[in-house]
Amino acid sequence: MKLAILDRDGTINQDSDDFIKSPDEWQPLPGALEAIARLNHAGWHVVIASNQSGLGRGLFDVATLNAMHAKMYKLLGAVGAKVDAVFYCPHTPEDGCRCRKPLPGLFEQIGDRYNLDLATVPAVGDSLRDAQAAARAGCKPHLVLTGKGQPFRDQPLTPAFPPDTRVHENLMAFADYLLVGDTSQKK
Repeated sequence: MKLAILDRDGTINQDSDDFIKSPDEWQPLPGALEAIARLNHAGWHVVIASNQSGLGRGLFDVATLNAMHAKMYKLLGAVGAKVDAVFYCPHTPEDGCRCRKPLPGLFEQIGDRYNLDLATVPAVGDSLRDAQAAARAGCKPHLVLTGKGQPFRDQPLTPAFPPDTRVHENLMAFADYLLVGDTSQKK
């Protein structure tokens, strides 16, 4: 099974320092849904691993999160794409859970659900904690220069990033890398 794990906010959709709290605020990044469609059409299964501490902070409830995901699924369907599952951590940083990235709990849940050795699974996100969680779970870490990844357009990755982190302009460039071995990767 070819599986790719994607972060949500800042990777698939616009991010906000004030959190994405409603379906209206959930807006896809240009080309992101089409990138997922390309992966799907090439036989890749896509799942999401996302911190959603807005739940734990009381900024939105599970029904609202489900409505955001219903919008995402509808927009994905319109471009011939799908996400197989969404794994999320509802906890705040103070909760000390194992599922909140940068800890690997969400990735381990995905590995268990799909009965996969995560060593061959690429995981892409827009932040240091996404790359750290992926690497801690044994996945191949990838960073996109969207969302929280934008500052790395003009500077090298900090030493806190796993040394094998690959960097891509956006989710479409990540899809290109998986499907055709894109050589334009930023170093």
